[in-house]
Amino acid sequence: MTRFTRAGAVVGALALVASLALTGCGDEKKPEFVGGTSSAGAGAEAGSSAPSAPATPSAPSGPTLTLSPADGTKGRPVSTEISAKLPNGGKVSAVTLTADGGGSVEGKLRTDGSAWVPSAPLKFGTRYTATVTANGSDGTSSQGTSSFTTMAKPKSTIGSGLYLFDDKSYGVAMPVVTEFHPGIPKKDRAAVQKRMFVRTDPPQPGAWHWVDNGTQAYYRAPEYWKPGTTISVRIALAGMPLSNGKYGDMDRKATAKIGRSFEMKVDNANKKMLVYENGALVRTIPVSLGKKSTPSSSGTMVVMEKKEATTFDTRDDPDPANRYVTDIQFAQRLTWGGEYIHAAPWSEHVQGRQNVSHGCVNVSMANARWLFDKTRIGDPITVKGTERKIAAGNGWTAWSLSWSAFIKGSALPVPKGGAGPAL
Repeated sequence: MTRFTRAGAVVGALALVASLALTGCGDEKKPEFVGGTSSAGAGAEAGSSAPSAPATPSAPSGPTLTLSPADGTKGRPVSTEISAKLPNGGKVSAVTLTADGGGSVEGKLRTDGSAWVPSAPLKFGTRYTATVTANGSDGTSSQGTSSFTTMAKPKSTIGSGLYLFDDKSYGVAMPVVTEFHPGIPKKDRAAVQKRMFVRTDPPQPGAWHWVDNGTQAYYRAPEYWKPGTTISVRIALAGMPLSNGKYGDMDRKATAKIGRSFEMKVDNANKKMLVYENGALVRTIPVSLGKKSTPSSSGTMVVMEKKEATTFDTRDDPDPANRYVTDIQFAQRLTWGGEYIHAAPWSEHVQGRQNVSHGCVNVSMANARWLFDKTRIGDPITVKGTERKIAAGNGWTAWSLSWSAFIKGSALPVPKGGAGPAL
């Protein structure tokens, strides 16, 4: 029993996938996001301050640097970065940023050297002084100083979310998932993407992909993450101006771990699930997928949520034949539309032979319990051979596209093989 159609389905308070024609069997999900910071005092965020001011700076011997923001600028967003026009061959060697009344701001230079990014949002309505030192290829040293004032706190902000939490361990297919309401306009996506920072250890290149309406963006590598990877994310949007008159609501940060490799592969042709742990086949499970009138989605999905016990209530389905209220055990969400892996004792007699569900992956009680105990959020499941393909944005669909197709959704050019960290 496993699928319903929910008119105007919402993803929690953000209503991010309301435009999708979603089908499934379970309840709607109110998302939980990592917390954030809307603005911070100077130096309030601990972190790298590279490059920092030298203890005893040498006297500048080259031309004076022109900084951005320009001296005397007012109304700057709290997402402001510090940059300078450099002499030919010049490289920034030190940046300091201080707020009136004291307190230095920590930050880090972009890997391409284009700007220095504060490690936390600046304070609203505050005057700052920036000093940048650069060394020229001819051995000269140049310096520039600029004072600017940030804007007052804006009244209109976007809603945002990050599905990643500190100190959690995820599956190898866990994408970095950001959400926005309203969606980010196309002309703003490149600027927003420049403020979405991801770093992995060990290093693995990656890319961002935007869904068409701009309500979601996913970050992934060309292949699944290496087991044991640490992923550090900063979605640095607090106070960032958008073309629709809104501003980013807050900065969100998280550092999480990737655990062992655990993959589920379902083939409608034989109605079996093959389960692999660290590359080795560990279990073969008979399944019943969605019947032809309510087919399961084909594609690669990931486990988004787990509930040992829940109730599927589809009484708002426009088709009376698909309305029911059923208690479910060992449910693992795969789509926002309500497709799950779950225990279905009522279909055990046909599992492995016939599709009878409303779209979910039905397994026996014993197999559902075993899977539930083994899986983590972010573990991948690939379903093939059904009558429909997974809809973009109906769940964390980052892996439903090939790498070449995925990078076409980036708002910025992606180097062959993926980009390294921007910060």
